[in-house]
Amino acid sequence: MNPDAHHLWRAPPWALAALLATLGMLGPFSIDTYIPAFSGIAASLSATPVQMQQTLSAYLFGFAFMSLFHGALSDSVGRRPVVLWGLAAFTLASVGCALSQSIGQLVFFRTVQGLTTGAGIVVSRAVVRDMFAPAQAQKVMSQITIYFGVAPAVAPMMGGLLFEHLGWHSVFWFLTGVGIVLWLANYHLLPETLHPSHRQPLHVNNLLQGYWKLGRDPRFLLLALASGIPFNGMFLYVLAAPVFLGDHLALAPTQFFWFFVLTIAGIMGGALVSGRMAGRLAPKKQIRYGFLIMLGVAVINLAANLLFTAHVAWAMLPIAVFAFGWAMMVPVVTLLVLDLHPERRGMASSLQAFIGSTANGLVAGAVTPLVMHSTVSMALASLLMLLIGVIAWVGLHRRWPEIGRVIEHPV
Repeated sequence: MNPDAHHLWRAPPWALAALLATLGMLGPFSIDTYIPAFSGIAASLSATPVQMQQTLSAYLFGFAFMSLFHGALSDSVGRRPVVLWGLAAFTLASVGCALSQSIGQLVFFRTVQGLTTGAGIVVSRAVVRDMFAPAQAQKVMSQITIYFGVAPAVAPMMGGLLFEHLGWHSVFWFLTGVGIVLWLANYHLLPETLHPSHRQPLHVNNLLQGYWKLGRDPRFLLLALASGIPFNGMFLYVLAAPVFLGDHLALAPTQFFWFFVLTIAGIMGGALVSGRMAGRLAPKKQIRYGFLIMLGVAVINLAANLLFTAHVAWAMLPIAVFAFGWAMMVPVVTLLVLDLHPERRGMASSLQAFIGSTANGLVAGAVTPLVMHSTVSMALASLLMLLIGVIAWVGLHRRWPEIGRVIEHPV
């Protein structure tokens, strides 16, 4: 924690949480806003469904790759420069997407968007731990998740309206405007939270030593798997939304937002519970409850899809409950990751994001196209990805039972 934190931000903690949440919102906006425009983009650019899926996977792999460096750079040059340069580059990439005349150009600029979006998302986690002691950090992280939850609910609705009335290009002009607003807000409001005494030397050997130290730590890897892989149990449905909602549930593009509203209500509810539990319940118990909720509803979802034809009356509810369980445990797991190696919090955030985003990219590019035409296959894939996280957490719990046992973590 920065010893001068109380001088850097004098407004209420929730205000900083709101500012940092806007950085996290950029990711959902970059994905969910243009999903309702898939059909229009495909028709305009003569793109196949597989090529359209590549615009998602290219973004996610770009995000995963550059996530390796955003946090590490912020450990050396500071949090603020990395955020501002990332937002500027994202804005230019959004202009490129809006002006794309072929599917190849769109895939390229979507890749650039992915390379730059993570700057704010990754660095914001380190900022929280720079500024707040453990129990307060969990509350702020939960508040960020609540604010962050608004974006995926609003984004597809905005995208559907823009596409319907102004065409698909307007979606990316909208993202350009979002990038400009976020750059201005963070330029004027975001303080530099990395204390000068905590900065790491910016040279290759130091970076490689840091990556090696984290990468060979099984505690870090298991925690990263426990937080990153289960997310795909619900993200799979977001990626497959055009087929899941449009074909299986017979919803119009302008009705997609109902799915996102339910899912994000689950995320916001889980994050709210997580914040309430901060300082009251041992982290490992909170994580266990989150996994139990996700496991129970994933099994029910698979059974329901095996027994019945998916219907809009019930098919979206299990994903919302799954999201609740995930949001209840992920702020705690994230803080445990950041506190394993306090001197490398930015790098730890980077590697955690890299593992999660690589999984997201694989799900977008390989898993989703294979399973999205069957609701049974989707439910099974969701359960299997959750089980990876469950196995990782159980393995960590058995080998290092002291992790997450106490409420407070080291500063």
